[in-house]
Amino acid sequence: MSKILLTGISGFVGKETARVLLKNPEHSIVGLIRPGTDEDRISEFLNKVSFIEIDLCDISSLRDYLMENTFDVIIHIGALRGGRPDSKDKYYLANIEATSLIANHCLKNNTKLVYCSSVGIFGAIPQELPAKESTKRQEDNYYHFTKIRSEEIIDNLTKKGLNSVILRPAITYGRGDYGFPYTLCKLIDKNLMLLSSQPVKIHLTNVHSLAKAFVFCAENATKSGGKYIIADHDAILLEELVNIISEKLKGKKFPRYRIIPSFLFSFARFISKLMKSEIFVSRFELISQSWYYDISNSYNDISLESGDSLKDFEEVINWYKEGK
Repeated sequence: MSKILLTGISGFVGKETARVLLKNPEHSIVGLIRPGTDEDRISEFLNKVSFIEIDLCDISSLRDYLMENTFDVIIHIGALRGGRPDSKDKYYLANIEATSLIANHCLKNNTKLVYCSSVGIFGAIPQELPAKESTKRQEDNYYHFTKIRSEEIIDNLTKKGLNSVILRPAITYGRGDYGFPYTLCKLIDKNLMLLSSQPVKIHLTNVHSLAKAFVFCAENATKSGGKYIIADHDAILLEELVNIISEKLKGKKFPRYRIIPSFLFSFARFISKLMKSEIFVSRFELISQSWYYDISNSYNDISLESGDSLKDFEEVINWYKEGK
């Protein structure tokens, strides 16, 4: 039996990872949740998972807990996501200090660490396409900074003997998440979406494939220090996806008059940067510039499941329609 600590179990990716883990009755799972987490968010796991209430910002409590408990594997997904109004101090504690503490605990106790990073280490828009391991890191917002620093900490400890694997998901889609994919549906539904006249190629990740990748790395011997970008098999044109969403929601393709010259998007990004608005800069970048990745080693090394973004995204569209 494997004893596994899963952080972030109440979140979008953590929930799906827990569902996959629970298919193996040999696992004993402990889920780390924030104090006061709404029971509805974890209700499906109440009789199947043991829970410990610790905020990742509470480094003292996390340290005390880890001193008294050991695990075979820690799947560290929990983090403060980008775009939230929290202070930089809070981001530093939750995303860097907590990760350092967990990674050092894993090294000391011969525990395997499977860490959730992000393709954001290459910046919202990578400086080369497709982005790969050698692509320059970009600290273009504080969330990306925290993931870059956390990877550096894990790398240094791996050189000292830590058994680690780092997964870097692209923007993830599925039922239950209110991030970019949901926002895309909403913008199209409310007639607020604009497209650039310049073709934009993007790379998404099916949450089911991502969860299976976490569990594969937890259950199988993998190369220590391995780093894997997790995304669907092929990048897609944003316009193709937008047309599919429009047809499903409105019964027609996205209107041509809402495709505008690319220089207007560049101007909007410039204004957003002057306003020092990370979230607005990111939104303009994601719909006006290409971002896709080299995922060949993920399919070769960790048997990543091949997702089909244009087909599988229908799950998000149906979920959006149900909630209207």
